[in-house]
Amino acid sequence: MKVKIILSLCASFLAAYMLVSVLPVNGEEQIYSDMIRLHVIANSDTDEDQALKLKVRDAVLETVEKMELPEDKEQSEKVISDNRDTLKESAERVIEENGYDYSVNVELGVEEYPEREYDGFVLPAGEYTSLRVIIGEGEGHNWWCVLYPPLCKTAAEDREEVFVAAGFSEEQYRTITQTGKTKYKIKFKILEVLEELFD
Repeated sequence: MKVKIILSLCASFLAAYMLVSVLPVNGEEQIYSDMIRLHVIANSDTDEDQALKLKVRDAVLETVEKMELPEDKEQSEKVISDNRDTLKESAERVIEENGYDYSVNVELGVEEYPEREYDGFVLPAGEYTSLRVIIGEGEGHNWWCVLYPPLCKTAAEDREEVFVAAGFSEEQYRTITQTGKTKYKIKFKILEVLEELFD
């Protein structure tokens, strides 16, 4: 029995060592803290409410674009926070113009996101600073993008420049692009498994 226990412990330590050897070591974990995500939630899943969600999204993005966010995450977060009323008003205006009377809640805080694949890059599941725009009951399918760095309307070929300007390293950029997707998805999965084990 003791031999089995010792062998089991040795196997566990060996597995842990192998896992640690492939864990992120180039600042990948900073991806979570260096982004501001946008989350627009529709009132419901009717075709009308889903179409309205996209119009609200466009109005919010246009308003944020006019804010000219600084090339600094904390300062950008402050600008967005200071302009929540303006963002709410732009969303309400679109809703009213389209003949609805839904309320709008605009919240800025930390939110849990699933893994999300965009056009050309993938973001791991985790907690991100998030601007949530909730339309009416907020029970419909939602829409995500990245407000900071400003990627919601950025062409794929310009993304690396945007990440670099926002202070991301070349390694961090490679982490979330499709080129290294499989490799880093494994890394992020290992992190998730370890977190579950420690919890």
